[in-house]
Amino acid sequence: MTQRCTWCGDDPLYVAYHDTEWGVPEYDGRALWEKLILDGFQAGLSWITILRKRDAFREAFQGFDPAVIAEWGEDDVARLLGNSGIIRHRGKIEATISNARAYLDLGGARPFADWIWGYVDGKPLVSQRASLPDIPAATPLSTQISKDLKKAGFKFCGPTIVYAWMQACGLVNDHVTGCFRFEQVASAVPPTSPGWERR
Repeated sequence: MTQRCTWCGDDPLYVAYHDTEWGVPEYDGRALWEKLILDGFQAGLSWITILRKRDAFREAFQGFDPAVIAEWGEDDVARLLGNSGIIRHRGKIEATISNARAYLDLGGARPFADWIWGYVDGKPLVSQRASLPDIPAATPLSTQISKDLKKAGFKFCGPTIVYAWMQACGLVNDHVTGCFRFEQVASAVPPTSPGWERR
């Protein structure tokens, strides 16, 4: 029987997410930004709730295109608050718009990816956690990244949200050691990069 991290339970959607996406290094800056936004929407909720609504989120937020979202105003906030397919939370919706502007201020996809991956020198951190209780909710590094994101103008990016984001995007491999995905993810080869300097 295949052994996997217990947090995904037996929900087919959650299992597929665990088996194919969670922990896989994400080097595309726009995709990193989208996942940070969705992790922000997760605050106070379970990830499976967001996962079930992810397609609706992508449609409502026009493919999570920061250049489009950055131009939105109160009419768009009102439109999204009326969309039952997503999490209708004014603060999180307004944060998505301001986070799009912060992302663009940093220079967009490549600068954002280089900045974030610079914290781990371009290579995922590999944890050696034996069980779910061994995995922390936040770390000193997620706390530092959270502070730096906030300094850059981002919202809904506290240390716990940032650590969940780091796990999801593969900056840290937090599959438990007995999970069949632990070795698969750990052996992933990062793409060639001219450098991962922080900006």
